[in-house]
Amino acid sequence: MRPDTSHWRDRDSYDYFDALPIEGLAWECLRRHEPYQRHYRALLATRTQKAPMTSAAQRIWGLRFPSQA
Repeated sequence: MRPDTSHWRDRDSYDYFDALPIEGLAWECLRRHEPYQRHYRALLATRTQKAPMTSAAQRIWGLRFPSQA
């Protein structure tokens, strides 16, 4: 589940970041976060990865804002 970091110094590998919307940038950061990766592996292990994420989990991972923007 770890991303390939062998070319992390290669600027061309990150060109797509320039065109990402804020949600895309947030996802790129979240998916690299080890605690999130552990949480996702636990979902896979219990076969609940397709179930809706609980409100508490959404708040933990910043997938929902606590109030209106």
